[in-house]
Parts: sequence; structure tokens; C-alpha cells
Amino acid sequence: MPEEISHKLVIAISSRALFDLDTANQIYEEQGEAAYSKYQIQHENEILAPGVAFTLVTKLLDLNKQNDFVEVILLSRNNADTGLRIFNSIQHYGLKITRAAFTRGQSPYPYVRAFGAHLFLSANPEDVCRALHAGCAAATILARSPNATNNSQAELRIAFDGDSVIFSDASERIFQEQGVEAFAKNEIEHAHKPLDSGPFHGFLSALHRLQQQFDADHCPIRTALVTARQAPAHKRVIHTLRDWHIRIDEAIFLGGLAKGEFLKAFGADIFFDDQQNNCASANEHVTTGHVPSGIKNENLGSRFRENDNEEK
Repeated sequence: MPEEISHKLVIAISSRALFDLDTANQIYEEQGEAAYSKYQIQHENEILAPGVAFTLVTKLLDLNKQNDFVEVILLSRNNADTGLRIFNSIQHYGLKITRAAFTRGQSPYPYVRAFGAHLFLSANPEDVCRALHAGCAAATILARSPNATNNSQAELRIAFDGDSVIFSDASERIFQEQGVEAFAKNEIEHAHKPLDSGPFHGFLSALHRLQQQFDADHCPIRTALVTARQAPAHKRVIHTLRDWHIRIDEAIFLGGLAKGEFLKAFGADIFFDDQQNNCASANEHVTTGHVPSGIKNENLGSRFRENDNEEK
């Protein structure tokens, strides 16, 4: 019988998000695939430094010390030869990552769904957009700011924006197209009508199911909603989460304030947001993933979809 991992929280991650491959990637971009392959093979016994998402992955895998909860899958544009350096580094750090797909320059996004991953993290915006378009939760991990710090607690802390991330962009679209007054009116009128789900609804649901495996007072995972919404627009959010039977540990309604300091106070290991300006504020303090979803990212998403059509 084949093995089964669908009972786990499954995270797919690119090699450039997990390890610092900036030098090698620069060689690839400036000198091409042959020079890159030669460099990686020559240095395959040199251990790569941790990348932006390394601490997050470490904390996720640490949950398996209590039970078989999490599976981390490596998805990489490397080939098997150049990927050996990556697996040597995985072994060096003691990361329990055993499954991988190496695609030799092609986008690995089709394997996100094949592995049943609840989340895909990558440093490549094109791969992320394609994964989102295919219906998978995905985010582009941003280069780490020198000012950002890791959460030193053993507890895993994950923060989400609301509209266009956990929820659909329907309300955000009203805000962008008709203004704040129309948005507020719409949210008051529909306060008891649940919002439609966004691209991260499935990941949040899987994370909530994992949290339920622990005693509520001793859960090693803590979640937060950090949103620009304010009263009275908060009510619809609360009713939506109730309707979904999902518990969010902390909810922070900022009314348009910059999010960075609040994410630092929460101690987020990662924060997901659809808007570039919010990501820039957050990235000064915590690891941040840009979710290219919703009305603010339509041009970006359509560009990669056009590329897909051209390839076909």
C-alpha cells in the first residue's frame, strides 16, 4: 500500500526560501544554467546558510516531536545534480524533509496540488502566482530586512491579513472602487452574512484542525488576524469565522494603521498580506509573505496567466 500524508499539515517550500542561495542564483541569472550547475556541484559539500523561511520550517517540523503532524516538501527549480547540495544542507541541519521535486528550470507549481500541500512558499513570484491561479494557497517570501528579528519562543506564531487572503476580495473591491463609505455601508448591511473564502481559507482550516489536536491552554501554535478593518466592519469578520468554526487566537483591528509594530508585538514567525505597502511595513519587523491575490494584484496575476497561455 502506498504511504498517505493527507492527515498532516503539508507545506511545500522552495529551496531559495529555505536556504540562502543568492550567490548561486546570481550566477544563474548572469552566466546561465551551465555555470550555475558547475558552481553548485563544485560546492555541494559546502553547507548553505539558512534562508528567510528556515526558522518557520524548523518550528513546523518541531511539532513532530509530539506526533506525526507536519510534512514539509521541497519543490525546487534545480535538477537532481544541483539539488544534492540542498539535501546535504537539509541533512546537516537535521531537518526531517524526505520528499522533493526537482524540475530543472521549470516551475514546480503543479506539484503543489499533487502533493496535497496546504501552503506553498517560494521566492519566485511567478511560481506563486501560478500556484494561486491553480487554487493553492501560496505566498512569495520577501527578502529579509536587516531590522527583522526571529521570534525566540518555541511557540509557532502565524499572522494573516483578512480581505483577499483569508477572505475573498469582494469587500476590498468595494473599498477600492467606491470608497470607504460604501465599504462601511456594505459591511454593516451584511454584518451577519459570512464573507466568501479567500485563497488562504484552506490553509487556515488545516492549521485550526492541527491546533485542535492540543489542549487549548498548551497549544504550540498561535494565530492572529491583523487587519486594516475597524468597528463596525469587525462584526462581519467575527460572524464569518464563527460560521466557518475556526478559532483565531488574536484579532487586531487597526483601522488603517501600519501593521509592522503590531506584528512585532505579536511575535509573528510569518505574516501573510496581499498588499505590497503592508508587506513592506511588516517586513521591517517579521518574516513576510506576499499573497498576489485580489484586486490589488490583478495586473501581476494576469501577466503570468498570459505567459501560461503562450507556453500552451
